Amino acid sequence: MKGDIVLINEHHIKAAKSIVSQIVDRIKSKPSMFVISVAGESGSGKSETGFAISNELEKLGIKSVVLGQDDYFYLPPKSNSEKRRADADWLGPHKEVNFEVFEQNLIDAIRGSSMIVKPLIDYNADSVSSEKINLEGVKVIIAEGTYTSLLKHVDIRIFISRNWQRTLEDRRKRNRGNEVNDEFTENILAIEHKIIAGHKQLADFIINDDFEVINVNTGL
Repeated sequence: MKGDIVLINEHHIKAAKSIVSQIVDRIKSKPSMFVISVAGESGSGKSETGFAISNELEKLGIKSVVLGQDDYFYLPPKSNSEKRRADADWLGPHKEVNFEVFEQNLIDAIRGSSMIVKPLIDYNADSVSSEKINLEGVKVIIAEGTYTSLLKHVDIRIFISRNWQRTLEDRRKRNRGNEVNDEFTENILAIEHKIIAGHKQLADFIINDDFEVINVNTGL
């Protein structure tokens, strides 16, 4: 999303290194595009972890692209917030997010398309446009966002388990409007917490509150 703030810290880098080291062989052995999802609650570090993973892959000579779920909302942030206030049912992955387009972008990439056209949201302008993403030489797509565990065409799912109460300081640093001081937004985050509670069970890797990585398949 244009205008968003991404602050990568050492704990994001450490988690990314751990995950990449455990999946790099799988990435190299897959003949088509490899897709990773990074999910979690607002402010949990999804974007930061996604870009940290991309950076670690680049060090290994593996080119990647990060796709943010924020770009796939039907409405830009300010308009979406107004819609939520006007319509109590306007919340959740199957209401607000255009998963059909998101999924199709992944399908096209996996099938070998050299380019995809995706939505692009401008936070400050509160507008939606589109952009072309060149996939020449790209081996990995990293799909990050609250509900990305639900995407079907994913090889590895990562879930950050920090909840919205633990991410308060990170949300302050991100400084999206006045969301931290808004009671309505905090109530929305509490509802989102309940919506994605079960998504943790879909994960291959869980990043806990201390940003330690747990491989669900090995327990380590």
